[in-house]
Amino acid sequence: MIDHRPWPLDGHTLTAHTVYQVAVHHQPVTIAPEVAHHMAASRHMVERYLAEERIVYGVTTGFGRFSDVVIPENSRQILQLNLLRSHAAGVGVPFDPAISRAMLLLRANALAKGYSGVRLEVVDTLLAMLNRDVTPVIPCQGSVGASGDLAPLAHLALVLVGEGEAWFAGQRMPGKKALELSGISPIRLEAKEGLALINGTQAMTAMGALAVHRAGVLADWADILGAVSTEVLRGIPAAFSEAVALVRPHPGMAKSARNLRHLLQGSQLTTNPGELRVQDAYSIRCMPQVHGASREGLGHITDVVTREMNSATDNPLLFDALDMAISAGNFHGQPVALVLDYLAIVLAEWANISERRIERMVNPALSGLPAFLVAQGGLNSGLMLAQYTAASLVSENKVLAHPSSVDSIPTSANQEDHVSMGTTAGRKALQIMENLVAVLAIEAICAAQAADLLGPQLLSPRSKRVYDFVRETVAPWETDRVLATDIGSMVGRLESIQAQALVSSLLES
Repeated sequence: MIDHRPWPLDGHTLTAHTVYQVAVHHQPVTIAPEVAHHMAASRHMVERYLAEERIVYGVTTGFGRFSDVVIPENSRQILQLNLLRSHAAGVGVPFDPAISRAMLLLRANALAKGYSGVRLEVVDTLLAMLNRDVTPVIPCQGSVGASGDLAPLAHLALVLVGEGEAWFAGQRMPGKKALELSGISPIRLEAKEGLALINGTQAMTAMGALAVHRAGVLADWADILGAVSTEVLRGIPAAFSEAVALVRPHPGMAKSARNLRHLLQGSQLTTNPGELRVQDAYSIRCMPQVHGASREGLGHITDVVTREMNSATDNPLLFDALDMAISAGNFHGQPVALVLDYLAIVLAEWANISERRIERMVNPALSGLPAFLVAQGGLNSGLMLAQYTAASLVSENKVLAHPSSVDSIPTSANQEDHVSMGTTAGRKALQIMENLVAVLAIEAICAAQAADLLGPQLLSPRSKRVYDFVRETVAPWETDRVLATDIGSMVGRLESIQAQALVSSLLES
């Protein structure tokens, strides 16, 4: 459901769902009333420290290896602008605009907490860009994930000052032109503000926030499609018994088992132990254990990402109550890097077990159905290559699931001698997610085709609704055609608004 009510940004209550609504569905954002007071206190500290000529990192000094270089008063504004220009060193294709929009939201939220010493005008401008759809063009490569996502955030911040590039009204253009066309005035950076804009984990966290929202939907699809596959393979639902879950009380396992029991009610295709076989293969029998483990992993990842979205990740942080500017390490992406690597594994496992169900459906020795699910085999190859594609994707996932967070390489003349590589972890997890969607789409196509061969009227009422949903997009396979077209159509359908509504209605108690 798309929410068009303005979201009150307060620095504390963002969720992955809200990030998705703002980044993807363009929900407007306002500033909560209390934000101005919190931000004013830390800004006053910056101005007082400047007047007192205190040595404060990034305010009266240079950055990184240059932290011992004191900057003259008349150069402090250009210091902040130079920081953005020099650090905008990203390469590669741009992030998807939804990720860039999520970064705008998350950076505004972190600054709104009131520990960064920036003016309210900075957050106002970030939100104006969101609400008027000025989206920075941000190259996806170049961050090592400590000292913040420096390069990606520098590209984001350049647009605020009328530089860089942005998308506006569907066109890519200079940032200055995008601001002019949208009626937004560029800001002139004051002391500390350039540093505050780029010191944070918002690139990796934006990927994490959007990914966990999508993964929640895919977790449900894994159960739903697994249930249909169980039916067409004449599986044994006894393995999903509540009694089994009670003696191994993992919550994720219990939820997936409950979903499978619910989805299979009324099936005329499932069997009892000993009717066709005593027990099923693991890809059917162990679905609650495998799907459930990934569900629990996703829950932990969501908790960490949510905390990070509502954290102050700047350096130095300004504490009005202590009258202290503290240089520390909240910009370090390690907490997010670790869970994004975990997310890659979580997603890869849903794909792994789905591919095994696909193989069972297309293999006549395992399914009892015509080879490759086509009635006139030989002349037609049917869905033979569907399993090849799924196998290719899950194999690629195994390479991509190698952790990024165990790597580190020193930067800034060895001042920054341990980094997280969290943004690389996020990019890999997103690619695995795209691969997972394609594998689930292939399982949907194969399960619907198998149902046609058995009689879709024999499916459980809920599985029949899934079958109908697939058949609205992909026709039955009678003679060979271009399979890529069907897979592409199904990929687009699985994450549609209609699909989300179907998932909710199928799994409601």
